[in-house]
Amino acid sequence: MNLTLKNLSKIFMKTNWQIKKISEISEISSGNSAPQKKDLFKDGVYPFFRTSDVGIVHLSDHLTHVRDYLNKNGIKGLKLFTKGTILFPKSGASTFLNHRVIMGCDGYVSSHLATITPNPNNVQSKYLYYFLTTVDAKEITSNSAYPSLKISDISKINVPLPPIDKQEEIIKSLDNKFDKLTKIKQLQEESISDTEKILSQKLHNIFEQGKIKNWKEEALGEICEIARGGSPRPIQHYLTNDVDAINWIKISDATDSTKYIYKTKQKITKEGLHKTRMVYPGDFILTNSMSFGRPYIMKTEGAIHDGWLLLRPKKELTEEYLYYFLSSDDIYSQFKKLAGGAVVQNLNSQLVKGVKILIPSLAEQKEIVKELDKLSEKIENLKQLQKSQLEDFKKLEKAYLKEAFNGESI
Repeated sequence: MNLTLKNLSKIFMKTNWQIKKISEISEISSGNSAPQKKDLFKDGVYPFFRTSDVGIVHLSDHLTHVRDYLNKNGIKGLKLFTKGTILFPKSGASTFLNHRVIMGCDGYVSSHLATITPNPNNVQSKYLYYFLTTVDAKEITSNSAYPSLKISDISKINVPLPPIDKQEEIIKSLDNKFDKLTKIKQLQEESISDTEKILSQKLHNIFEQGKIKNWKEEALGEICEIARGGSPRPIQHYLTNDVDAINWIKISDATDSTKYIYKTKQKITKEGLHKTRMVYPGDFILTNSMSFGRPYIMKTEGAIHDGWLLLRPKKELTEEYLYYFLSSDDIYSQFKKLAGGAVVQNLNSQLVKGVKILIPSLAEQKEIVKELDKLSEKIENLKQLQKSQLEDFKKLEKAYLKEAFNGESI
């Protein structure tokens, strides 16, 4: 909600508030160059605010927790910024993400952050903070293609400035409204988390029933061909844009899909096949590192790198049933147990071969899949509705801010 001259004129006519450049009501500067030596942070006790600290919270009127703390040697020659200073990213990728925070304690600040220290005779720190959350950095930079702001860009921001008592009234009103919205959003986020657990619980119940029904239990290695992918190196020598080349399946190709992989962003030449492994529609691929154990069903053919495991069923097993089984918390628990209870960073084919799977009849598999598909669809619809409601709450926050700074009734 960057205010144009037309909007400012309307606010002035409506409220008789002053319109001031932010540099007229606060001191604006940059933080310090970050100390590079590790020993300057050893046993540190003085907070050093970085853009990453600001980015974690996005918006905060009382930021006190930071990752790094400087010791006495580390703060030599650095400027100390006081509690109540507003931090405004001015360089780096976070510039256009519009993070804003108020320092909740005295500390030292990275040079990637602009520091805005309000003059208490003119403006309340929290009033100015609330206003700055409405400012879009892209609209005040001289080059919107490059994520960077000059101190002079920030200094030109126009601020509608009511009397101090009116500022306090606006702060109190926004605090009250945002406190209520925060509680509602927290409940909504908890409900989304609870919704995501419904399928896991249903899967657990099905498998517990399977044990009672004495479903056959076999190791994955007995019913599936399991093998690791491979990577021709250096991969850059094998990447190509040829239409007839081989799909090169990466973890990022699966990020937009919940179950299937239909296409890839990259391809490799046929010469790279001797160092990798082909997969085909109907095959399963399983992530074996990072967010390990996530299964996907192939709907196209291509080659997999060593961050994937191939699972190709050898017996009567529907691909959808195997997908749900591999997606369950029970399977994840087996992965951890087979690894000795450690936090597994990588899966290998031998470990996966030892995982036990319950196998009902083919007819039962199809019925289970049918039931789980219906439940999955309902869960996804509910999650989308919940996320849409969260977006509505965010729009309401913006409406409250616009109302406050346009001089409308609060």
